Amino acid sequence: MKIGLAIAFLLTAALYSSVGFGGGSTYTALLAVSGAPFYIIPLVSLLCNICVVSGNCVRYFREKILSLPDIWPFLILSIPAAFIGGKLNISETIFIGLLCAALFAAGVKMVSNQSEAERPQGGLRGNILYCSLIGGAIGFYSGIVGIGGGIFLAPILYKFRWGRAQEIAAACSVFILMNSLSGLGGQALKISGQDSLPEVTAYLPLVLAVFVGGVVGNFVSVKFLDAKALRRVTGILVLIVAMRLLVKWIGLITL
Repeated sequence: MKIGLAIAFLLTAALYSSVGFGGGSTYTALLAVSGAPFYIIPLVSLLCNICVVSGNCVRYFREKILSLPDIWPFLILSIPAAFIGGKLNISETIFIGLLCAALFAAGVKMVSNQSEAERPQGGLRGNILYCSLIGGAIGFYSGIVGIGGGIFLAPILYKFRWGRAQEIAAACSVFILMNSLSGLGGQALKISGQDSLPEVTAYLPLVLAVFVGGVVGNFVSVKFLDAKALRRVTGILVLIVAMRLLVKWIGLITL
C-alpha cells in the first residue's frame, strides 16, 4: 500500500467528517483508481466509513442534536437492503459504473448552492411508509457499492425541509453508520469463501488514517471553518475522482 493513498484517505476523512459524512464514496473510488482488487474494495471502504462516521455520531450525541425517534423510519428497510446489496455478486464493470454514478451525484450535490433549511417544516416526519421506501432504495444501492448512503439521503431531507442543517447532518451520520455496518456484513459473507483476508489486511492501515482524519475534521469544522465552503471543496475533489473513474469504466466496457 502506498503512503500517498493513506494521505489521500486521511484528507478525505477530514473533509467529509467536517460536513457530517463518512467519505465512503471517495474511499471506494480511490481504491478502484489505485488498482486494489475490486472484490475487497467495498469491505475496506465500509470499514473506513464506520470509523469516521462513528466519530460524527459521538459529536452529534454530545451536542444533543441526534433524534433517534425521527431517524428510525429511514432504517426499517435500509438496514436489511444494505445487507442484501452487499451480498450481491456483480461484475467489475457494473460495480465501477454504479460507483461513477454515485460519485457524480455526490459531487454535484456538494458543489450546488443547496439551501440549508434554516426554517424546517418537518417534511417526511411521521410518514413511515415513504421514509422506509426511501431508506430501502438508498440502502440497497449503497450496499452494492460499499458506501453509507448519506450523500443520497441528505438532498432528499433538504428538499423536504426535514430539519435544520445540523439535524440533517446528524440523521445522515446515523443512517451512514447503520447502513455501513449492515453492508459490511453482506460484503464479508460474499467473500468469505475466498482467500482474501491477506489482501484486506494489507489495507487496514487506511482505517488508522481515516480515524486521524476524522478527528481532525470534526475539530476543525467545529472550531474554525465554514461548512458550506468545505462541502464545495470536497465536492470538487469528488468530481475529479469521478472523472478518473469514468475513464477506467469506459476502458472496461470497450475491452
